[in-house]
Amino acid sequence: MKKILTLTLAAAFAAPAFAAGDVLVFSTDGSYPPFSETGSDGKMTGFDIDIGLALCAEMKRECRYEQMDWEGLIPALKTNKIDAIVASMNDTPERRESVAFTDPYYSNPGLFVRAKGSSIEPTPESIKGKTIGVLRASIFDTYVTDKFPDANIQRYTSQEDANQDAIAGRVDLLFADKIVMEDGFLQREEGKDFEQAGADVNDEKYFGAGISIAVRKGDDKLREDLNAALKAIKENGAYKKVNDKYFKYDISGGTAK
Repeated sequence: MKKILTLTLAAAFAAPAFAAGDVLVFSTDGSYPPFSETGSDGKMTGFDIDIGLALCAEMKRECRYEQMDWEGLIPALKTNKIDAIVASMNDTPERRESVAFTDPYYSNPGLFVRAKGSSIEPTPESIKGKTIGVLRASIFDTYVTDKFPDANIQRYTSQEDANQDAIAGRVDLLFADKIVMEDGFLQREEGKDFEQAGADVNDEKYFGAGISIAVRKGDDKLREDLNAALKAIKENGAYKKVNDKYFKYDISGGTAK
């Protein structure tokens, strides 16, 4: 079921009254901690949520978030159901055929994860016949589909579902972005029996220009406003405040869902 989270920005950020205009509708999948996750009360929290709040406060625009499955985000944007995707989405050439992107707001490599004690490595020979869990329609899905044709690729509508199947022993390897795997799984109780497999993955062919906000093609005004707001919150400390709430290091310009 789609949940709608209405965010009152004035309560979260000290900002002047909002300018007149339509409410901006942002969306994410709410299942990608620490960037977005949904509590038992149905409310979403996370880095992506708070960055969206900071941008709207800077633009003096009223916003709300709508939660939906990852694979439905771009179709919802293209059919005018939402105005922007703030969901840790990589700006890739393939996606640019459908949508436009802002400047990157952070970047992050991919990471393979296996059970501790496993000898599986992220190589075609080692993975042959094994099961890899990925987020459906993500860059991680595309990468393993191309690189590991002899693997069994299990595709999920949420990263949390993939993680749970790994815990249950139904998945041999997980592949997602590094921060999600480290902060959202390995460093949590549920991930204590898992570890990184192989090196970080940062293939520009798949990971593109970085992680950005998607808007409709032709919506140049919103894209420019978001870029200006992103530049401003990086300069005035609002970005750092959000960053430091979730991470012990700066994710704004590291190595490149």
